Amino acid sequence: MTGGSGGERAKSSPALEIDVDGVPVRLSSPDKPFFPELGDDAGRKKALFDFYVNLAGTATEPGPLLRALLRRPTFLQRFPDGITGDEVYQKHLPKKHPDYLHETVIEFPSKRLGNALCPTIPADLAWAAQMGTVTFHSWPTVDGGEDDPNNHPDQLRIDLDPPDGKEFPEVRSVALDVVKPVLDELNLPGYVKTSGSRGLHVFIPIRPQWDFIATRRSVIALGREMERRAPDRITMSWWKEERGGRVFIDYNQNARDRSMASAYSVRKSATGRVSTPVTWDELVDVDPQDFTMATVPGLLADRGDPWADMTTAAVGIEPLLEMVARDDQQGLGDLPYPPSFPKMPGEPPRVQPSRKVPEHWDQWGNRRP
Repeated sequence: MTGGSGGERAKSSPALEIDVDGVPVRLSSPDKPFFPELGDDAGRKKALFDFYVNLAGTATEPGPLLRALLRRPTFLQRFPDGITGDEVYQKHLPKKHPDYLHETVIEFPSKRLGNALCPTIPADLAWAAQMGTVTFHSWPTVDGGEDDPNNHPDQLRIDLDPPDGKEFPEVRSVALDVVKPVLDELNLPGYVKTSGSRGLHVFIPIRPQWDFIATRRSVIALGREMERRAPDRITMSWWKEERGGRVFIDYNQNARDRSMASAYSVRKSATGRVSTPVTWDELVDVDPQDFTMATVPGLLADRGDPWADMTTAAVGIEPLLEMVARDDQQGLGDLPYPPSFPKMPGEPPRVQPSRKVPEHWDQWGNRRP
């Protein structure tokens, strides 16, 4: 067995069969080191497995982790030999997998279809942990079956990404000073969590009535309004050369096939840091380093899950679509998509501003022949 260092040999531990809400799940190499700096017991694979199983709850009473991932297409960031070993980012469910696993059909930007994990019972998450999953990355959609195969998001996602050289306090102040007031003015419910690193994520639950084009443009319009309020602190520029020292709102996290670390997911960090929901009041003085596999269960026991009622707070995006139309009238159309996407209708030139030669592009963002 390969140890957590990715190169050292460690003594193999026998596999276990663990009952997870009535489903037997095999856990191989439970003693494998996953987080070497956490020590013998807290840093082993079984500690990660137990953390996820405990936060999954049951099928009839989902815990906070299963609530966050329930029936959502979920990608797996796996470290089969611990966080110091090789990383596998898995979008597709393997052809050979236990019969109890739930899956859903997803469509990629290329129109190609795939089958992703769709957590529905605790055993789905336990299997992923057995496969070395450290972080669950979820889509902003809920599986609607054959009639609606994950085409209508039920969340808008605001990803606040700090610039190089700035840390969490800068992002927190932007969230409290700008993001929260704008959401309140628009009567939009915002649910905030630490990213597990230096950033913050704010999720807005919405009714699943609009496609990815509309929801992504809505976040662009929302981000532009925030940028207007604090142009020296916030940027919507996709190009790093234009961002300066400002916090970037990564609007492309709302594009099809883009996923974000789920609430209560462990991140690749020496201490098993966890992406953790907090209240806006708590955000004032939280330290993301305090939220780890060791501390989050106790926090939940003390004050519950701030995201427990998120789905009941869903709203429409009509006010944001009005802002999109207003921006269009003022010449502020779409923004660039990620490099992996095909050229999208109305998208501006996908080229760095410093390399753009204006006469090579038409008014619709297409390269001239």
